[in-house]
Amino acid sequence: MNEPHSALALLASRRFGPLFVTQFLSAFNDNALRNALVLMIAYRADAASQFSAQIMIPLAAGLFMLPFFLCSATAGQIADESDKGRLIRLLKRVEIPVMLAAAGGVLAGSAAVLLALLFAMGILAAFFGPLKYAILPDLLGRAELLPGNALVEAGTFIAILLGTIAGMLIATRHGSALVSALIVAVALAAWGASRGIPRTAPAAQRGGRRRRLIATTLQVIRHAAGEPVPFRAILGISWFWLAGATYLSQFPAYVRFVLAAQEAVVTLFLSLFSVGVAAGSLLCNRILAGQLSARCAPWGALGIGLFSIDLWFASPAAAAGRQLLTLGAFLGDPTHWRILADLFGIAASGGVFVVPLYALLQAATEREHRARAIAANNVINAAAMVISSGATIALLAAGLSVPALFLITGCATLLVAASFWRLIPLLALPTAPS
Repeated sequence: MNEPHSALALLASRRFGPLFVTQFLSAFNDNALRNALVLMIAYRADAASQFSAQIMIPLAAGLFMLPFFLCSATAGQIADESDKGRLIRLLKRVEIPVMLAAAGGVLAGSAAVLLALLFAMGILAAFFGPLKYAILPDLLGRAELLPGNALVEAGTFIAILLGTIAGMLIATRHGSALVSALIVAVALAAWGASRGIPRTAPAAQRGGRRRRLIATTLQVIRHAAGEPVPFRAILGISWFWLAGATYLSQFPAYVRFVLAAQEAVVTLFLSLFSVGVAAGSLLCNRILAGQLSARCAPWGALGIGLFSIDLWFASPAAAAGRQLLTLGAFLGDPTHWRILADLFGIAASGGVFVVPLYALLQAATEREHRARAIAANNVINAAAMVISSGATIALLAAGLSVPALFLITGCATLLVAASFWRLIPLLALPTAPS
């Protein structure tokens, strides 16, 4: 299962292909709309409102992630008790009117409306997350879990890349109309693709009431914390998303106010980051040859830390008041190539770090609790990203520069790498026939 043609065969299969396309299109739409909003905020700001832009961008990220904290536990319980394929189709159908409303917000140029709809999109994503990961072991064999997760992660970040490019359309002459039409069309396509996802049998009997969101959330986290291998994987995945949220939320401000470059360079950064994670995900699958193992994880964390520290060294002083560089002018300066190499290194290392942890989380959890374990993962991931948003706001308000924020993230990730080297023996699974 580690050869390239095997991965292509998995993509072409009716077991995996429709799910891959559905999650790819969903990730595309989320990021197209979010990036359009981010660029509206960042590039309507002048130097005097730089701080406002830096605050609004992580606020948008926090609003999108908050429903993961509020709804994931209930979503996981429902997923374990239901046909996951049918639930995915239902969610994709509901997403169509949400995107119609978002299209109206884009056409009106209303950041407030789009911020509210980011919260609604976050609710849909919170219910989709446990489904798309918990259904994988129902559709794939044990030996296919690692390449399946590698393809999902690679596809997600390629979708981020394409969504980033689509979000850039907002800056063109008819950008609002183009973005509006695109997000509605993609929502329809995602619903169409979801109709091909196979049905699955419910994994658990229907449980008690689901109205007490906090109690349900605490219950799934408590259960996950009692399972050593899944919970350690969850903590590692959460650090990946905390660090990733820190970078992605600050790229527009970093490019605009530190590097003094135009919107196209933001797109380049986000694109390079997405391709890097995809490349690292596929590289991890090739290194491990389909084996469920965490031995790549500490090396990935080490790469994130070292490249982050070098990014701080490579960053110039803030460039307030300078004319913004075009993409060509930015690439024409060799001093910027080191920054691009560091960004790619951070992202590729992230892919190497996180893919085996997702596969271990799925394989080490009992089927009847799998969606709830992934829901617990999403709750903790969301909490990590909300913490990232809050810490980012606080540190920037205290006068910390964006490059210094990257330095702190890198140094902390070195500690994560050290802890994972000690945990490798504790993250091993018993061998089983594939």
